[in-house]
Amino acid sequence: MQKNPGPDRLVIESDMVHLPKVEAFIASLCSKAGLSEDQSDNMAIAITEMVNNAILHGNKQDSSKMVTVEAVYYDDRVQVSIEDEGEGFDPEEVADPLQPENLWKQSGRGIFLVREFVSEVEFAPSDSGTKVVLTEYIAST
Repeated sequence: MQKNPGPDRLVIESDMVHLPKVEAFIASLCSKAGLSEDQSDNMAIAITEMVNNAILHGNKQDSSKMVTVEAVYYDDRVQVSIEDEGEGFDPEEVADPLQPENLWKQSGRGIFLVREFVSEVEFAPSDSGTKVVLTEYIAST
């Protein structure tokens, strides 16, 4: 990894047609951060899930609203934020997908899975959208 490269930023309209741009962004940031193959795979799943949530649930597929993905690199970790321009939500009110009444639901597992795939997940909901910050620590070699 380069010594603390500058932050990278991607801004897309809330439309699923832009997911290939997100995938390319993820590949670049995982390489710059020096993540292992497993970490890169997990980060790709987590970021893609959070971008999907931002488009579908946050911005409700309103293409006039943007989703911003930003990666900030540190010596020991990479932090990736995904921000939408929606109404915000309380992540504590999301149903637990492990509860018996939720096991067969078609959706509702994204946040649970993201928490399993990366080191830290923080939510910062507001009236002007939701910002999710994913932190992955880099294994020292």
